[in-house]
Amino acid sequence: MPRYRSYDDTELAYRVLDTRDGAATPPVLCLAGGPARDAAYLGNLGGLDAHRPLVLPDARGTGDSPTAADPSAYAFPALAEDLESLREHLGLERFALLAHDAGTATAQAYAAAHPGRLSHLVLLCPGARLQGELPDDAREIFASRRGEAWWPDAAAAIDELARVADFEEVRNLLLRAAPMAYAHWDEPQRAHAATEPGQLNPVPRAGFWQGVGEAARKAILERLGDTDCPVLVITGSLDAVTGVRSGELVAGSFPRARSHVLKESGHYPWIDQPDALRTLIEDFLAGTLPAPR
Repeated sequence: MPRYRSYDDTELAYRVLDTRDGAATPPVLCLAGGPARDAAYLGNLGGLDAHRPLVLPDARGTGDSPTAADPSAYAFPALAEDLESLREHLGLERFALLAHDAGTATAQAYAAAHPGRLSHLVLLCPGARLQGELPDDAREIFASRRGEAWWPDAAAAIDELARVADFEEVRNLLLRAAPMAYAHWDEPQRAHAATEPGQLNPVPRAGFWQGVGEAARKAILERLGDTDCPVLVITGSLDAVTGVRSGELVAGSFPRARSHVLKESGHYPWIDQPDALRTLIEDFLAGTLPAPR
């Protein structure tokens, strides 16, 4: 597995996925969420590697990357500086960045700190904690699905999560609640959800938001107004984890952003709607995405 040396001399791991036949195409760097979930859960993002190389770094304390000696290195602004070190290692002047879930906070911190380095930015299913808001439409989406067979047990697990501190119990409860993150609960979704408990890393997870106070949060948001790259924010119409409204709020932080809601998709659109997601991202990166109606 290839490695790069980050700003503090730590060697961090990354993978390159490329199933094309040798055509020279700039890579897309892809950030995992969780926070602190192994990047393996991104898979190949619904076959996006058939069109462009995908570079998937393992954040500190996840996958094949080592834990951090200083816990502050787990905070998302520090993870953004790891990304800058990876850019330098790869020799990229500018690059396309894709991020999912909590990884979108790292991506926004990177865009704020290095606005001239991004050619395109794709944010999948973001939350709006960085924007200072917690919309409740995800809860409404979850409630609207109470007629599905998995719903009672998932609802009970969510209720228990608020009272549990032991991380092993948290892992089990998250697996019981997993159907809420998908548009359907069929074999592909079940197989993907089964990987989550073993891919979560509690210490980096706890450190992700640590040390980022109100002043730092507002400074990041203010600097996002200086980004000049096109931004695409994608949400799922059935995403009961982060909902749709958060994506609209995140898009509103950028001067050149547009949001798109994928129908019949949850929090993992490359599992629920791989073809639709792949086409949407490809059209955006190629500059051929039709204007919104």
